[in-house]
Amino acid sequence: MRQAGLALALAVLAAPLLADDDPKAATEYVVKPGETLGGIANRVEVPRVLIIEANGLKAPYTVRSGQKLIIPRRRTHTVKEDETGLGIALDYGVAWSAIAAANGIDPKKPVRAGQKLVIPTITKAPQPVEVAASPAPSASPKLAPDPGPAPGAPKTLAQPPARFAWPVKGEINRAFAARGGDKAFHDGIDIKADKGTAARAAAAGTVIYAAQGPKEYGLTVIIHHGGRWTTTYSFLDKITVKDGDKVKAGERVGLVGKTGLATEPQLHFEVRRNRVALDPVKYLPKAD
Repeated sequence: MRQAGLALALAVLAAPLLADDDPKAATEYVVKPGETLGGIANRVEVPRVLIIEANGLKAPYTVRSGQKLIIPRRRTHTVKEDETGLGIALDYGVAWSAIAAANGIDPKKPVRAGQKLVIPTITKAPQPVEVAASPAPSASPKLAPDPGPAPGAPKTLAQPPARFAWPVKGEINRAFAARGGDKAFHDGIDIKADKGTAARAAAAGTVIYAAQGPKEYGLTVIIHHGGRWTTTYSFLDKITVKDGDKVKAGERVGLVGKTGLATEPQLHFEVRRNRVALDPVKYLPKAD
């Protein structure tokens, strides 16, 4: 009898916490009649995409009454050879400072192969927002500080993988060049602008890096937009956001400068998916 009681106690302790107990702490959720995946994600405060990945759900991601869903509260990652904290942050779409804090390590120190890291869950995914479309670059190399979207400008839905908005107005000083081609590769575009001009988020997302980047990049901000899409803003004179910030499309993330390899004020801008650099011009509004 005593053994049976002990077994029952252990079973209770080992059982997943169901949504009826506390949705915000649940590790398993039983779908109720009429519920949608989006509603469940809001209730348990876990991004919809993580629930989709954890349960192997397929489009159109409908759920049925009585279905049990795994709620991913804890993820781990084992560091591989030559991996960096920034690379891990890009893979998971979580700020490196948040990952470092969750593991009690110094975010400025390198990770080591074999190290096991807890990847904290993002509790609020960035929502697409309607914003005024940013103008295409002008021919003038010098521009006044960006005052933001003009009143009455046409609106577009800032949601990857659709177009991103121009992060700054200006002439393209250096174009994108893919790796493996005849020309020296260039992972983004360099846009001329006056020093101190506002560099703005090309779409809504979460800041996963806001600090001094690799030497050639200078002060850098990286935003994760969901779907493994990221945008990078470098050569900045000043950073005006921090790791973990949720930003809207068009929100200022820094000021144009000439840090890193820049020889004049300009913004180095990159678009990546799955960490692969893509030509930003293909994802930006075309010139009229």
